[in-house]
Amino acid sequence: MAEAESVFRPLDALTVAGRFNGPPGSGNGGYVAGLLAQQVPGAAATVTLRQPPPLERDLRIVRDVGGATDLYDVAALVAEAERADDATVHFEPIDPVPYETAAETSAAFLAARRHHPFPTCFVCGTKRAEGDGLRLFPGRLAQRPDTTACAWVPDRSLAGPDGMRVRPEFVWAALDCPGAWTTLGDDTPALLLARITARVDALPYIGDRCVVMGRRLGRDGRKVYTATTLYDGDGRVAGHAEALWIQPRDAA
Repeated sequence: MAEAESVFRPLDALTVAGRFNGPPGSGNGGYVAGLLAQQVPGAAATVTLRQPPPLERDLRIVRDVGGATDLYDVAALVAEAERADDATVHFEPIDPVPYETAAETSAAFLAARRHHPFPTCFVCGTKRAEGDGLRLFPGRLAQRPDTTACAWVPDRSLAGPDGMRVRPEFVWAALDCPGAWTTLGDDTPALLLARITARVDALPYIGDRCVVMGRRLGRDGRKVYTATTLYDGDGRVAGHAEALWIQPRDAA
């Protein structure tokens, strides 16, 4: 596993390509958060999504004097990011399962899933082909019903500049949906990512046999709190996140 290097590369704008959608017509929350997090110095960041990120449009980046970085669609605030101080962010990685167990859980998810709120989601969509979506299929563990596990082998389309390791935004994307699936079901047909705090410790290599774990931390009405951990091919923590999800009113 290669340690994550600084990815702070100041930009004035960014565009979310159509490939990286979550719900139809908008960007996947984890992926967009990962893009914006790279505009904040440090290994950890908190990103709050204020509205669905539009696709294929130039989105303006504005830096606040207080250190926050905002993302705008013309005058509309889409998201805001700020550095998460490592001294105050105390992540607890989720206990992993072996890759083979995660692969079996993913296969069971795919075989049993009759309803998917966003089947074309870049991260967990069942209608995305290999080499197109991440195809993370987080099934719940029988002995740990508040926990999901899924297998992930990053493909070459996710490679960064060195051609060997995945780009940081794909680590953030992988830390997204496995949290939501700890709660999604008949009584919770859809969830939308509202806020995510994540730290990228390392960038997995292309072809790594990775495991992504999700755990439900709690629920308060339409608010759901989750954690996710990404393990690389050597079984070491590559990234961890904690997130707040909102169940849409029309899905409550």
